[in-house]
Amino acid sequence: MALDRWVAIIFLAISLVYGFAAYNYPLLPFERNMSFLPNTMPMSLSILGVIAALVILFSPKKVADEGLGDLDLARVREFNILPTLGLVGAMVLYALLLRPIGFLTATALFIAGSSIILGERKFHVLIPIAVATAVSIWYLVQETLGIFLRPWPGFLS
Repeated sequence: MALDRWVAIIFLAISLVYGFAAYNYPLLPFERNMSFLPNTMPMSLSILGVIAALVILFSPKKVADEGLGDLDLARVREFNILPTLGLVGAMVLYALLLRPIGFLTATALFIAGSSIILGERKFHVLIPIAVATAVSIWYLVQETLGIFLRPWPGFLS
């Protein structure tokens, strides 16, 4: 079986578990009458994930693409795994630093660090974009959605 089909099966399983968890999310009494519930978006995402996985699984395989999607374990040393591991490490570090150093600092550092891992070296462009993106995300979540995110470290606020 081609690699894209295996990934689709794994994605289907994750989407189904995510949808089950979102559907069984316990709502607070005042949330039951809201038009947009806390589990509305996760349920929608899980449905879209299931649809995408099923499209990949049941789409006909093109003759020209045969052999291109197969995983060749003999060539595994040629894969560039270090950036992938670096990004996973950056995500874990971001999750661990989010509360101690605040949303704005952690997000700006994550965006800048991820860009550096992926090969960006124009720091005069990278740093302002990372800061502007972090501030924009914080403002949209804080003001538009009304979800409080602690922007600065705990000792400053």
